Amino acid sequence: MDKKITVDLNENIQYFNAKLDVKKNFDIINRMTKVAERKAGYYFVDGFVKDEIMERLLEFFYSIQPENLTGDSNDLSKDALPYVEVDVLDDKEQIITSILSGIVCLFIDGYSKCLAIDCRTYPMRSVDEPSNDKVLRGSRDGFVETVVMNTALIRRRIRTPKLSMEMMNVGESSKTDIVICYMEDRVDKAFLEDVKSRITGLKVDALTMNQESLSECIYRRKWYNPFPKFKNTERPDTTAASLLEGKIAILVDNSPSALIMPASIFDIMEEADDFYYPPVTGSYLRLSRFIISVMTLILTPLWLLFMQNPEWIPDALDFIRITDSVHIPIFLQLFILEFAIDGMKLASINTPSILSMPLSVIAAIVVGEFAVSSGWFNSETMLYMAFVAIGNYTQANYELGYAFKFMRMMTLVLTAVFNLYGFIAGLLLTIVFIVSNRTIAGKSYIYPLVPFNGAQLMRRLFRKRIEHYYE
Repeated sequence: MDKKITVDLNENIQYFNAKLDVKKNFDIINRMTKVAERKAGYYFVDGFVKDEIMERLLEFFYSIQPENLTGDSNDLSKDALPYVEVDVLDDKEQIITSILSGIVCLFIDGYSKCLAIDCRTYPMRSVDEPSNDKVLRGSRDGFVETVVMNTALIRRRIRTPKLSMEMMNVGESSKTDIVICYMEDRVDKAFLEDVKSRITGLKVDALTMNQESLSECIYRRKWYNPFPKFKNTERPDTTAASLLEGKIAILVDNSPSALIMPASIFDIMEEADDFYYPPVTGSYLRLSRFIISVMTLILTPLWLLFMQNPEWIPDALDFIRITDSVHIPIFLQLFILEFAIDGMKLASINTPSILSMPLSVIAAIVVGEFAVSSGWFNSETMLYMAFVAIGNYTQANYELGYAFKFMRMMTLVLTAVFNLYGFIAGLLLTIVFIVSNRTIAGKSYIYPLVPFNGAQLMRRLFRKRIEHYYE
């Protein structure tokens, strides 16, 4: 079958009507018109093009004079059409993809090419600050589900021709738009080519879960290691800063976040607030986040170890002992509360916003006071698990927070079964999981600690002043 359209308008219209099943799909519109006294037809998807824009296009179609059609399709696209984004296509599959993407495709009798007019307007919410990546100081905009708007938010911050944005399509059915963003003069060229080859080599039907589907397809190693291999952010300023550091950002259409690579654990734990405050405050926030993350990992297993061996408790920490009766083993209390916290998180996500505040108060009263008074839990267990639950929210990356949670639960089990040796084994296994993890570039996950780079390590731990110069 010929992959190119012909000069016969009726033949083209018949082919695309059958392929797009216009009679069945109410939202795929095909209209016949005239352009400079020639028969013409156009296709578009209802909902992607505003009525006012289509009215203006029809006015221009009718205003085209016969003398404007003396040249080829390229001349017509330059001289007669008012829109800046006009492409000339002749491949049938490419035309179908363009129509289903929201582009208006115009066919004129006697022309062997189609005029693809990009006047689409996707349904889009406002660029409000993302709920997961909030900052106390700084810009309040965030990515949305439209990839063109997301690239514009980055372009607004980096105004240099060295910023490159290449678009690709992935998925046999979805034809999902993917944009690879990088700084031409700062990116690792070998790594860039490797990422491009991984994406272009994908054989997948659709990116059902957007960026998560893409990340699982291009990086398949060590699925059992819960620590994230990429950094996800919904903030344009964080994405722009990463690009200026030589990293690659991938934007996926219908996803309001950027996938930044390569990313070490230090990259993932960084937040925008670290840089929106002076160096002293930023360093304090960063170190606090590191320390609290470590405490959420070892606090409950260490406390369980002391409860199993009360003779090891120093006199200065004698207050951590449980004074009330213990009806349920401490290990089971901690494990039940781990699941209860996740249950309350899921409940808060699915609770209507108008009811979230009263239900959260009720849940706090029931789980807190009534659970202790009924004998299910001891107050000390509730206290330490409350600190762990709150401490997890100091980490904006959900995936990293759950990685710490899984390591903590594993250490709890080992401590309960093997006592001190289990506690040590749990910490060692956590270190092994972190150290053995690799970025998508195949480099160390804990760089600049391994391989050691003192200057970079200080930069990761402490917020330094921004380097500048005067002419």
